[in-house]
Amino acid sequence: MTLIQEGLIQLVGPDRALQIFGVRLVGVTAETGRKVVLSLAVLLTLALLARGLQRLVRALLPGEPHLHSRFWWRQAIRLGSAAVGLLLLLSIWFDDPRRLTTAAGLITAGLAIALQRVVTAFAAYFVILRGRIFRVGDRVVMGGVRGDVTALGFLRTTIMEMGQPPPVQGDEPAIWVESRQFTGRIVTVTNDRIFEEPVYNYTRDFPYLWEELHLPIPYAADRARAEQILREAARRHAVPPGEVGDDALRELRRRYFVDSADLEPRVYWRLTDNWLDLSVRFVTREHGVREIKDAMSREVLAGLDAAGIPVASATFELTGLPPVRLAPDAAADVRRPHGG
Repeated sequence: MTLIQEGLIQLVGPDRALQIFGVRLVGVTAETGRKVVLSLAVLLTLALLARGLQRLVRALLPGEPHLHSRFWWRQAIRLGSAAVGLLLLLSIWFDDPRRLTTAAGLITAGLAIALQRVVTAFAAYFVILRGRIFRVGDRVVMGGVRGDVTALGFLRTTIMEMGQPPPVQGDEPAIWVESRQFTGRIVTVTNDRIFEEPVYNYTRDFPYLWEELHLPIPYAADRARAEQILREAARRHAVPPGEVGDDALRELRRRYFVDSADLEPRVYWRLTDNWLDLSVRFVTREHGVREIKDAMSREVLAGLDAAGIPVASATFELTGLPPVRLAPDAAADVRRPHGG
């Protein structure tokens, strides 16, 4: 004999509320159960539909050229599914407009007090989309994390972390990779960090970087030949000025009011106390900078060896020594053989 047959579990009253062992559970009615089942069915249907649409987008827009298009379609599907799901759930649970108004007021007050960071992160998601701050695939620095954006959610951004160049090796957190290459760590950053810290984007609108390679040489070396070696290596490995294109430069000037952009490799001289510092400035793409600078360094060293130009190192000049006096007894001890 079941519990229901024994009367231990009953549906009582006009609203058919659930009663267990004579205790009536507040709010647990047959109508509530029906709404729960219907809500689960709506959520499951929307999840399957969103997943199917995302797979369709990947099939229609395959490969790297459609990365940004897939990103925007994916965000549109997620937003559409969330909006439809919210509307259907509100229709299921709040069929009375007066109940909806009261619940909305209570929920808003609770969110304002208890979920400030969550609400801010959710609002930042729309700012990221509307403000064109970054997209999936962009290389950014956000919340102290450097790397490529791999996913953008309603509350968090996922970044594939990369190493730090030597000038910022001391920054927190500590990174063991001394260049802009992946460390293998996946980092999640809350979206609200865009309101607290600047976001550095390496690739947005202009996917090129200006890089520099420094070379110290002695002042007595052949400076003109060293500059020529640097410039030739940069021209072989840097992005050709024609590859950047006039359209990209015009867009850069229109958006950010950049008057001119020097795309030709150029060598600058800087005087120091010990050597002449030559720095060559050149344009590269946002990825593969370490490989380019490695190849340039090898060629520059080979060219310097062939030209007989040494690489300068720190030197010290002694301008004077204090007088040294040797006492007679000390001198005799020095001349006396050991054991004599």
